[in-house]
Amino acid sequence: MKTVVVLGASPKEDRYAFKALERLKQHGFKAVPVNPAFSEILGEKRYPAIGDVPKPVDTVTVYLGPQRSTPLIDEIITARPGRIILNPGAENPALEKAARDAGIQVVNACTLVMLAAGTF
Repeated sequence: MKTVVVLGASPKEDRYAFKALERLKQHGFKAVPVNPAFSEILGEKRYPAIGDVPKPVDTVTVYLGPQRSTPLIDEIITARPGRIILNPGAENPALEKAARDAGIQVVNACTLVMLAAGTF
């Protein structure tokens, strides 16, 4: 089972990060919420930081704007995910460059659309 970290996960049902976590679980992925503000989301233990998530991490799907994700760049890169998905609104050129420099694939796309289209 592949591990997908949802960075910026939310328990609010109207948020795309919530919907992504829900759909990832429906598609059989081990969806791991990361957000220091909540204790659990969709019955899944949430982790306060990506560095706390058990390895390996296959994918990190980002639902944070660049002002919130930029301070996390080193932590994200240290997790050594196979790829990072920057969802609409989460585009971050600094994160993208750091990831590519570290040999991590970066995809600018919507996790929900990728799941629906079978391209995740």
